[in-house]
Amino acid sequence: MSWPNSNNFSVIVVLPASGCEMIAKVLRCRTWLMNLLFVTTMFLAESVRKARIIQSATFYMVWTKPRVFSVPGTVAPIRHQSNQMTRLKRAISMPMLLFFGLGNILGAGIYVLIGKVAAESAIYAPVAFLCASLVAGFSAFTYAELSSRYPHSAGEAVYIQQGFGQTWISRIVGLLIALAGMVSAATVSRGFHGYFSVFLSLDAALVISGIVLLLGGLTVWGVRQSVGAAALLTVAEIIGLAVVIWAGRDLLASVPMRMPELLPPANLSVWTGIGLGAFIAFFAFIGFEDMVNVAEEVKNPARNLPLAILLALIIATVMYALVSIVAVLALPLAQLSTSTAPLTDVLAQLANYDARYISAISMLAIVNGALIQMVMASRLLYGMACKGWLPDALSRVNAKTRTPVNATLLVVAIILALALWLPVQTLAIATSYIVLIVFSMVNAALLALRLREGRATEGWSVPIWVPLFGLLSSAALIVFELVQRWAA
Repeated sequence: MSWPNSNNFSVIVVLPASGCEMIAKVLRCRTWLMNLLFVTTMFLAESVRKARIIQSATFYMVWTKPRVFSVPGTVAPIRHQSNQMTRLKRAISMPMLLFFGLGNILGAGIYVLIGKVAAESAIYAPVAFLCASLVAGFSAFTYAELSSRYPHSAGEAVYIQQGFGQTWISRIVGLLIALAGMVSAATVSRGFHGYFSVFLSLDAALVISGIVLLLGGLTVWGVRQSVGAAALLTVAEIIGLAVVIWAGRDLLASVPMRMPELLPPANLSVWTGIGLGAFIAFFAFIGFEDMVNVAEEVKNPARNLPLAILLALIIATVMYALVSIVAVLALPLAQLSTSTAPLTDVLAQLANYDARYISAISMLAIVNGALIQMVMASRLLYGMACKGWLPDALSRVNAKTRTPVNATLLVVAIILALALWLPVQTLAIATSYIVLIVFSMVNAALLALRLREGRATEGWSVPIWVPLFGLLSSAALIVFELVQRWAA
């Protein structure tokens, strides 16, 4: 650890005493003697903390300039977090968090994009989903460790700040992930109209505007209401996918006999199609990273966040594999790749089900994906504003709803504009690009932390090759997609 020049900084020592009152002492450090006093104080307090005489101790060295130097293992101070300010409410339990993440992953992908993946990968669409899951899996383990170390809103921005210590990089990454969430919400909002048209033929702009504004109102209402609604909608999503899997049980039973048909040959053109499909399918796994941005509203985040992230990704991967196998075996590829309501068509082919039932469930799944992205993006902008990286107005929390209303209104406006102007596939590809860039940088941040500080002594920890593979696989998928699009 390198110490800054002691000519112009303050040391703030905060010792929470039994959660009742805060004792804060500010020592003006201008001489080597005061430096020695700081080190001695830190050593004694750490010894006391380890002896469990007090619960915790946090130390900050705050420059009188805007720069902040943080003692390793801590997070830089956050503005607007005094006892007098309204804070976010810790209301999200482990089951609610799991449903929050799982609903986002499932709603954002398989209901909308299975046909688009099949258009690129043909019958090998299940392989494309598994390849995308592998790329997402490395980053999920990275997020699990980082969320355990730093359970704060504006998760990715905090991780980059801790890894590289450059605020401008953190600001860019935070804005990128917020943009990805908003583009993702716009994507599934457009997909909503395809299933809605099964019931009623209305202008697409009217339907899209109505659903975005309705979800925006729910997001402003409260986090318990938003996440509670997301949990209920996630149950509906899982039921919908389970119905598809059950209807296709005979097709799944035939997989061992049809395995030669489903396994791709060692052919460059085939694997190129699988790679392009995997890039689109990657969008279907986006969602687990959003869970870290509600960290300040999660109960026991150091334990519950990493556990929920990994469970959500595992469950989603299994369901995607089964549903994609059923889809490619049930429908002709030409029909599947052009369908605007692919799972409705799959069920119509497999069983004598009323198409409106699966369309209704599909709409609920899509609504859930958009709702969760709204919650994530608004909390991310709020967290960045609290750190001084965005305008102060975005950090304000409504005293009644305990939600960041200004940040939410901005997010809703951007989602509505994107959903009205851009087609589904363009939005999905743009989201995948943005998220893969962010994943690359987050994996690099964990690598930097591990090389500098070693393995974490508490909480979740993964082998160092995990973020390395996460960085390489994310970057490789970006390069592959760019090369193929350019060549085409």
